[in-house]
Amino acid sequence: MTGHSNHNGIMVLLAGMMLSLVLGSLHAFSVFLESLEARFGAARSDVSLTYSLALACLTVGVLFGHLVYARIRPAFLLVLLCLVAAAGSTLAAGADSLAELWLGYSLLFGGANGLGYGFALQISAQANSKRKGLAMGLVTAAYALGAVIAPVPFEFLLQRSGFAAAMMGLAVVLVAIAPIAAGLLAKAGAELKVSQPAENKGAPPQRMLIVKMWLGYGTAAAAGLMAIGHATGIARAGGLSDWQVLMAPIVIALLNMLGSLLGGRLADQAGVRLMLMVFPALSAAVLITLALFPDGIFVLLGLAAIGFTYGAVITVYPAAVATLFGADAAVRIYGRIFTAWGAAGLLAPWFAGYLYEAFGDYRIALAVAGGAGLTSLLTAGSLRLDTTETRQEKATQSGV
Repeated sequence: MTGHSNHNGIMVLLAGMMLSLVLGSLHAFSVFLESLEARFGAARSDVSLTYSLALACLTVGVLFGHLVYARIRPAFLLVLLCLVAAAGSTLAAGADSLAELWLGYSLLFGGANGLGYGFALQISAQANSKRKGLAMGLVTAAYALGAVIAPVPFEFLLQRSGFAAAMMGLAVVLVAIAPIAAGLLAKAGAELKVSQPAENKGAPPQRMLIVKMWLGYGTAAAAGLMAIGHATGIARAGGLSDWQVLMAPIVIALLNMLGSLLGGRLADQAGVRLMLMVFPALSAAVLITLALFPDGIFVLLGLAAIGFTYGAVITVYPAAVATLFGADAAVRIYGRIFTAWGAAGLLAPWFAGYLYEAFGDYRIALAVAGGAGLTSLLTAGSLRLDTTETRQEKATQSGV
């Protein structure tokens, strides 16, 4: 039975990683900027709004995902999400205006992206409950890998047939993986359980814990995104060569994947609270050091370290939610906490740019990012150690 269960868990994980890999292409949007500017005769700020709106829709998708997951069987839901995402990219391919582009790419593809990412995270964790941190780390790493490899086929199609071909290529891939990934879920008999608030009436008050998790996640994400969102600018300001500047986002993406993998595994082995403190502390130390010494090859190494800690943070937090609240309740609660990432994604890169323009370099922005990391560290340090499992153990020992 155990071997069979493990085999089913692996199939569910593979399906989640497959979906996550394709959806991660959302974060390769920057390759389309010049093409879309020429296509619509639009300013870069207007074109960039496409990505910002997509991130907002992604966040909403994760927030309300539990309402969808509870009503549709996993295999059918995966197919539905792929079809909606494919419809969005197809609509974007034929868009004659930015409004149509925003409807297709930002709303449909972005919204399906959030629903799909949250779905892949949670169903993989529930199917691999003894290694939920590692499972979530693999799903997150696959999502990051999608952002790394997608620019290559996108650029190939852009150069030969333009933006429409790139979007149609994405739609084809989404439709192609749907039956494969759904087949894995169906064969594994996958189920995604979502607890309702009424089930937790006897549990200790959780509101303050959710608030603290929200603040800790938001400040940790902001610390990373203030640097990652300006990686090439920080590298160029640090006097790096052209090829080193080009390498900066690539190195960050690769270390992001490594952080996702190791962060989830360490959360399983060393405990989530410790990891919620370790990675923001490391991020803060690197950012403050970069603020003091923002020159030379150390800048590239520092950005690599930030990529690693950011990848770890975005894996450890969902694992922590599953540990602290239980896997079933996590499907519902993580959506609320994930809005902190959405807020950080919208505000942190903008604020770093504002500070750069105000002070003429990135020193203050990096120092502020380091302060955000310290805030996350202090917040995590104030979290209670009681998890769902330890509360149950205490109840059993007391005869409840």
